[in-house]
Amino acid sequence: MRNKKTSESQTVMTEMVMPNDTNPIGNLMGGNMMKWMDIVGAICAGKHCEAHVVTASVDHVSFHRAILLGEIVTLNARVTRSFNSSVEIFVEVFASDIKGQNPRKCNHAYFTFVALDDETKKPKPVPAVIPLTREEQQLYEGAVRRREVRLVLSGRMKPSEANELKNYFDQF
Repeated sequence: MRNKKTSESQTVMTEMVMPNDTNPIGNLMGGNMMKWMDIVGAICAGKHCEAHVVTASVDHVSFHRAILLGEIVTLNARVTRSFNSSVEIFVEVFASDIKGQNPRKCNHAYFTFVALDDETKKPKPVPAVIPLTREEQQLYEGAVRRREVRLVLSGRMKPSEANELKNYFDQF
């Protein structure tokens, strides 16, 4: 298994907000946006892991800006870091009108996916991530702390065991 650059699995997906995607006031429903984010994240994770993946968690999703009926939504997903059998994927959501005007960032979230072995359907090892840019390096380094938060909140790690978080907060 070879290590991989973030660019090898980066995935972009574009959707148009149609009437069946909206709530009664004409805004994209949050559940539909989350579905699209999950899909683009799973495609990205699957490409990185070269395997089928399942969603393990989603970190803090908040809806910063409304996306309206008829607007174009572009979702960008990239791997930030891999662990034993999981990968963290950063998904950003942008919107604009059909002419490409009024572009804006609307949302982002971190998804965790677990790679599955084709035969056993059990978790399998995943390739390491090679961060190349400064931004990729920052996302890579922060992934360990985000993972510890997820594990503490899910009850799978005691707060006293979250060493990266402790080290981070000791800086301040």
